[in-house]
Amino acid sequence: MPLYLSPRIAPTLRSALNESALLTQLSDALGSPLGVILPQQLADNVAAFRAVFSDHRLGGQVYYAHKANRSSALVRELAATDAGIDVASLAELQHALGAGFVPQRIMATGPKNQEFLWLAARTGVTVSADSVGELVELATLVTEWALPPVRVMTRLSGFISSGVQLSSRRSRFGVSAFAVSQVLDVIEKHSDALDLVGVAFHLDSIGLPEKTVALEGCLAALDECRRRGLRPWSVDIGGGFGVNYLADGAQWEQYTSALTEAVLGKRAPLTWNGHGYGLRAEAGHIRGSLNLYPAHRPVSGPAYLDRLLRATAPEQRRPLGTLLLDNMYDLHVEPGRALLDQCGVVLASVLEVRDEANGDTVVRLDCNARDVSLEEHGVLMDPVVVHRTAPAKPGPAGVYLFGNLCLEADLITRRKVFLPSRPRPGDLLAFVNTAGYLMDFSATQALRQPVGRKVAMYHDDGAWRWCLDEQYWPVHRRAETA
Repeated sequence: MPLYLSPRIAPTLRSALNESALLTQLSDALGSPLGVILPQQLADNVAAFRAVFSDHRLGGQVYYAHKANRSSALVRELAATDAGIDVASLAELQHALGAGFVPQRIMATGPKNQEFLWLAARTGVTVSADSVGELVELATLVTEWALPPVRVMTRLSGFISSGVQLSSRRSRFGVSAFAVSQVLDVIEKHSDALDLVGVAFHLDSIGLPEKTVALEGCLAALDECRRRGLRPWSVDIGGGFGVNYLADGAQWEQYTSALTEAVLGKRAPLTWNGHGYGLRAEAGHIRGSLNLYPAHRPVSGPAYLDRLLRATAPEQRRPLGTLLLDNMYDLHVEPGRALLDQCGVVLASVLEVRDEANGDTVVRLDCNARDVSLEEHGVLMDPVVVHRTAPAKPGPAGVYLFGNLCLEADLITRRKVFLPSRPRPGDLLAFVNTAGYLMDFSATQALRQPVGRKVAMYHDDGAWRWCLDEQYWPVHRRAETA
């Protein structure tokens, strides 16, 4: 029996996939792989996060984590909303300014060289600092160049709560929560250059308990600020809200159970060379842990944020959202993957379909595992077949997807993928909902293979239109419908 992992596809994305003739023409003209961006979906995603803020009567900002996708269309579309943007490099900051963002809507995060800090200070964006040294360097630049004071946040890490037997995992980003006094000493010493507006944290985790500890730890740090006479007013909790990639939770449960049986040898292998995704068999027992993204996550994105705000603070024993409201603190979030939910597709052309002597079927695509990095991020979901003509052989087909690199490891996915129909050379496989980190975050020019181009598809006057990603501006469709 086929083991499907059907992707969740929202109406706008489904409508775009139904334009099979247009998608085929775009791939023929612009090559494979091809990233298709749906920028109009962004406004709905921002509104969903805003609704959670309203439900909890909180102020603050939704900052898009730019690193999740290189698209210009997405950044320009976002500039037309009231959202902000989180930039983690000099080039991203330049991109955001050029797309229409004013400095007050930009947060500079991540490792920063001197040029990045200088432009941030020069333009007046908020800087989220990760170390005492970074704060000192920024203050020095402000003083030497006679610039106005720069708004800063300080990121903290390594939180421990006495309310629960739990601590947040160590992070390379941020100052230890136990060293807040050192940070505040620097802020007070350079008060003419640095204006502390809040504290922040970044956790590479989807674990709710860890985030409750971190958020309450930030509230404690703000209390210390007030005791010193400082008046910061915001908390930035970063990203990590997740995406629900799959349409059917039962399929996820069925597949992971079948994978366990396959690793134990109780059924035919489900992966290339018996790969176990972190599971292994020892003396008839399963060992290890499943090293996969939880692809079926009904509580994700804005719903995850809502759950976090309703969670009880371990020490103060009150909902975190209530504590923020009572203290009149603003809340900032930095979603990347979650804000790009349903915003893009990677199209890959089928080069070859062949049946192996052992009965396996191999599909070779004109893209590689870095062009659609499902394996790197541990995301399992089926592609959608875009046929040029009606399939010659209807019915489910279990296939392995190979990439175009001369490299044994270049498998688009190590698992056997079950497609509703067998593809043919020239058909397209559409990897849906891949705008967030899966489309181009890891793309390279290995073997001189080109990095996939991008187009923006947008709905206007009842029809789908398109342009090159770098040519998209929100004003175009407004002019056409005026």
